[in-house]
Amino acid sequence: MTLNFIPKLLLVLAFAAFSAGARRSELELKETHLSLFFHDIAAGSNFTLIPVAGIAGKLWTFDQFGTAFVTDDPLTETPDRNAPIVGRGQGIYVTSGLDGRNTHVLISIVFTNKKYNGSTLEIQGTSKQFEKVREVSVVSGTGQFRFARGYATFETYLWDPATFYSVERCNVTVQHY
Repeated sequence: MTLNFIPKLLLVLAFAAFSAGARRSELELKETHLSLFFHDIAAGSNFTLIPVAGIAGKLWTFDQFGTAFVTDDPLTETPDRNAPIVGRGQGIYVTSGLDGRNTHVLISIVFTNKKYNGSTLEIQGTSKQFEKVREVSVVSGTGQFRFARGYATFETYLWDPATFYSVERCNVTVQHY
């Protein structure tokens, strides 16, 4: 009776060890570095950034406390306005500093390119909007960036006050499974 049981036990143990090894390789932490360019258009008929709320009787601007903006920016791998779009930067900015210097950022990077299509990165935090480099947290992700965590930096690459067009370079470093 004992001899019949041993081969079955060995088979179960071998399967369990194989399964654990497969899961371990799936759960290895990866690190990804991305450089993307957000194209903000804040005027005209093709705008991608617009104020939607603010203090009554006050001008709704980036430096006015309480002003909320929504955005749906095209994202490209280069700063060229006509470069292929790899995703969208969709979310909300709220001027949250009483002095107008800080903005609370809630942005989803939604990838549409072949490599990361359908994956997202979730960015959240306070952006010191008048500093040369602004750093915010990457708090989550989906698809190929499942369980992402890390940080993103934003730098103004181009600003045209005549057309209210700007390009923001976003460098992302994330760890994910």
